[in-house]
Amino acid sequence: MSNDLHLHRVLKAPRSLVWRCWTEAEHIPHWFAPKPVVTRVVGLDLRPGGVFHVAMSMDGQDFPSAAGCFLEVVPEERLTWTSALGPDFRPVEAAGQPFLFTATLTFADHPEGTDYRVVARHKDPASASAHEEMGFSQGWGTVADQLGAHAAGLAARTTERA
Repeated sequence: MSNDLHLHRVLKAPRSLVWRCWTEAEHIPHWFAPKPVVTRVVGLDLRPGGVFHVAMSMDGQDFPSAAGCFLEVVPEERLTWTSALGPDFRPVEAAGQPFLFTATLTFADHPEGTDYRVVARHKDPASASAHEEMGFSQGWGTVADQLGAHAAGLAARTTERA
């Protein structure tokens, strides 16, 4: 296995709306984790070094969460964040975390909406394997579908108002 995990979807919504769903806190709880997991945005500062922190729970039980850090923000094109660094590029304590990774999301126009790609980079094949075994392909695939549906709903509401 390589150190990287990949996901690719064509989302049937405009790139600008898919971007907004990733970068505006009000949208993230609608799609960020496979349902019935509940997501709450703890911190979102969209700049290199800015915080990216969501907390998740299910049936009243909170899952462990830690603040990550945005590394790259290219509006409507690319978003890179990592769990290996906290806000302001401060290294995090790796103990107690199953793996650390860096995710690069790319957004491109597609005739049907948005070409959406994710690369999750890990330090070694064992970390990538642990992430895959935890459910990367299925979970991130479900989340991408939820993201696309939420963005498409925004597009429909925008069209109705026009």
